[in-house]
Amino acid sequence: MRHRVKGRKLKRTSSHRSALLRNLATSLLKHKKITTTVAKAKELRTFVEPIITRAKENTVHARRVINEDIKDRAVVKELFDEIVAKVGDRPGGYTRIVKLGQRKGDAAELAIIELVDYSGIIPPKQSKKSKEETKPTEENAAEVKEEKKEKKASKPRAKKEKSEAEPKEKKTKKSKKEAEA
Repeated sequence: MRHRVKGRKLKRTSSHRSALLRNLATSLLKHKKITTTVAKAKELRTFVEPIITRAKENTVHARRVINEDIKDRAVVKELFDEIVAKVGDRPGGYTRIVKLGQRKGDAAELAIIELVDYSGIIPPKQSKKSKEETKPTEENAAEVKEEKKEKKASKPRAKKEKSEAEPKEKKTKKSKKEAEA
């Protein structure tokens, strides 16, 4: 039985596990969203949420305590300036875990862990309705066709120039070898 046993070992030594959690926490605070396994995400949540709560104090002592875990100064600065300002009066629950399914190689359960207030950073994919709105109308259809023609016309020229340049280089290499011999 595992009564009152807290945390996961993640098949690592304690030093390796703490380094892993520090790196994951730094990446999460830097990018606001990371993909990892479900077990690591759940363990990271218990590691990073107290850090964010401590950052709400905004004292010198709080900065020093957080600097022990987060070694990147830019991330610590961003935590105290931007993330805490956005979190504001939220009493906890700063992260969200969304399960993705199994990884193809080893069938490990994957999940996205993200900061809740930053969930809108990555724009969602366009729906069919919004794609229809961006399609050219009759008025600007001629302009769009001209732009496409210009793009197509410029591409073949660049390819020809590259193909002409390659044989010259080969000839110079051969001539150098002939000169040495």
